Amino acid sequence: MTDSASYRAYRFAVIACGLLVLTACGKPEADTVQPKQVSVVTVSSSSGPAQWQVPGQVGAREETTLSFRTDGKIIQRSVRTGDQVKEGQVLAELDPVPARQGDDSAQAQLAAARKALEFATSQRKRDQQQARAQLISRAQLEQSENAYAQAKAALTQAQQQAAQASDRLSYTRLKAVRAGVITAEHAQTGQNVAPGQPVYSLAWSEGKDVIADIPERLLASVSVGQQASVRLTAMPDHVFPATVREISPAADPVSRSFRVKLTLDPEAAQARLGMTATISFTYPDDAGASPRFTLPATALFHDGDVPAVWLVQQSDKTLVLRQVKVISQGADTVEVSGELRSGDMVVAQGVHTVSKGMKVVALQESAS
Repeated sequence: MTDSASYRAYRFAVIACGLLVLTACGKPEADTVQPKQVSVVTVSSSSGPAQWQVPGQVGAREETTLSFRTDGKIIQRSVRTGDQVKEGQVLAELDPVPARQGDDSAQAQLAAARKALEFATSQRKRDQQQARAQLISRAQLEQSENAYAQAKAALTQAQQQAAQASDRLSYTRLKAVRAGVITAEHAQTGQNVAPGQPVYSLAWSEGKDVIADIPERLLASVSVGQQASVRLTAMPDHVFPATVREISPAADPVSRSFRVKLTLDPEAAQARLGMTATISFTYPDDAGASPRFTLPATALFHDGDVPAVWLVQQSDKTLVLRQVKVISQGADTVEVSGELRSGDMVVAQGVHTVSKGMKVVALQESAS
């Protein structure tokens, strides 16, 4: 074989190998998606009466805001929050000097008005006697009558002004309208206050209420006269009965919740104002008859505005979104109802990092 023929054969072999390499490199690799490891919880249905809970606080059944009826500077406060007070007890005082000066001036004007009336009365009596004796004219008698009427009216006005000045002086002392407990302080010593400005809050009723703010979605499950149970945080081993006595007709403009007041049973005498509590309601009739499941609060997702959970399908270990109804929600758990069954597995954590149809592997399982 000649050199030229050998060279052509060599080039052909090199080109053929290059084409084989390029063809091999051009083949796409098969896509392989590894299943995502997720933490799941195995659900089980709750037993017993269907209940839901809300936080509450012990408050006075009747409470009054105390304020001065005149303006001035507070120079003394005699009681503090938590103090027991008696009816008529002086709780605070304003600087009395301005009111006392006004009272002294009114009393002086009253004394002058009395003297003026005495003089007008004497003059009127003399002129009446002289008029009968025809010693003075009819016009002069009428002047005496007018002076007497004016003096009498001036005395009445002075008496009213003196009474008002005396009242203003007495208003510089704030007194308890009833016996009770001071629940709040709204003003400090040295502060200038206006008439009607709150200074103290007084709880004067012996009865106690438990106050709760009910979400709008649960309002239909509450009615006046409904029974509930109360567990105080300070006394977790005791459960006290309570009765719904009042439901606010309008929602709070900020929280959109409705304030509900429950009468606490008298046996809870050790309950103090301001104590926190957990109030448990039982669903009326069959409102809570559907199965309920307790899940970690971190398992709750939202399908738009609707609560939902990620359910692991047993057949292919993929995720589906299952809508649920929230019955009650605590600090760490949430109770739901919906299309779940005992034994289902739902994603317990990282619900915002998964998506529909994703293949998963349970990292750990725990029973709820």
